[in-house]
Amino acid sequence: MVYDIHIVFDCKDVDKVSRFWLTALEGYNYPGSPPDQPPGSPPEGFASWEAWADANAIPADRRYAVRTIIDTVGSRPDIFFIAVPEGKVVKNRVHLDIKASDGLPPDQVRGRQEAEAERLTAAGAAMVARVEGIVVMQDVEGNEFCIT
Repeated sequence: MVYDIHIVFDCKDVDKVSRFWLTALEGYNYPGSPPDQPPGSPPEGFASWEAWADANAIPADRRYAVRTIIDTVGSRPDIFFIAVPEGKVVKNRVHLDIKASDGLPPDQVRGRQEAEAERLTAAGAAMVARVEGIVVMQDVEGNEFCIT
């Protein structure tokens, strides 16, 4: 039997972390967001996600317990963000690699990786290291990921 996979992040601030990954991974969006609007936009007919939650009787204390982002352009896995009370304390054992330079000639790889690192730093990521042609970063809650 062949199984699909989902990627799951435990996080303190579900909204903040999910919005970071919407920025990092182009082509992902929240389910229900209009495809002709920027990623993360509330569903059609609602001025905000709070208005949508009110209309759907979602209690205020449960609105950011979980978020999902889905691939809108291909068949990449869904990514779930689940609220947990504790913060990250050690290096994560699984991480994402963003393949920003896939298929580029070797002389263009570093420039593409650096441009992506700058873009994600502006979105709240932090640079950790450059190791053997890989840029190691942390997202807005300290989860490591690599740009290859």
